Amino acid sequence: MKKLALLFAGLSLLSISACKDDDAEQVFPLAGTWSPIKEVRTTIPASGGGVSDEITYTDCEKASRWVFNEGSTGKRKDSDDDPVNAGQCIVSPDRTFTYIYNEDKSIQIKYMGTVEPDKGKVTLLNETTLNLAIEDKTDPTVYKSVTYTMKRISQ
Repeated sequence: MKKLALLFAGLSLLSISACKDDDAEQVFPLAGTWSPIKEVRTTIPASGGGVSDEITYTDCEKASRWVFNEGSTGKRKDSDDDPVNAGQCIVSPDRTFTYIYNEDKSIQIKYMGTVEPDKGKVTLLNETTLNLAIEDKTDPTVYKSVTYTMKRISQ
């Protein structure tokens, strides 16, 4: 009888520990304002021998903003160095977009006035950092992607 009671107690503990939730992965929102700090451009031909180039942004380029709103809308404002006036920035008009962000971290960004959306994946999203990889599959013989690294701008 004691063995039966011990077996029952052991099975009870096992079932309790099996039902315990493991530490859930914290989910951070994509919604917010982001400042790009660098990008990595990757090109891999089907024949092999690809290359990746890391481009660190200037202060003007870091002044760009990508805003992902709740409700799948957003806007992007790019800033770049003025090639004529050193130390000056050129700010582009807002580019509005809609986006679809899925649980598998795939994303589509469709800019107003374009036919095909940009497609890619969010490879990192935490409290302060977003890595957004956009793929270019227009040429089936060459894989191209641009991965933007951005930091969250607190409001």
